[in-house]
Amino acid sequence: MAGSSNWTKRVAAAALVSSALGGSLAFCSPSNGGHPEASEWQGTERCAGVARAGKNDCSTSAHSCSGQASADNVAGEWISVPKGLCEKIAGGRVI
Repeated sequence: MAGSSNWTKRVAAAALVSSALGGSLAFCSPSNGGHPEASEWQGTERCAGVARAGKNDCSTSAHSCSGQASADNVAGEWISVPKGLCEKIAGGRVI
């Protein structure tokens, strides 16, 4: 079953993204205006289209900071993930 192997990889990638969300939200703090320092983002990339409602990282044109996504999988909402992971997630695109 070649298809089930691909499905397993997608589930594993989604689990990794979900577990990474808790730590990545700390990048956007009021003390720095909601924008992370460059050193905090090394080794990561912005992955759009995969954030859950209320679990996005930082601002977009629709709002000012993290945790304000109003729906799941909105194209402009993004999360920070390890480099190379976004392209493995269904619906994810690097911005």
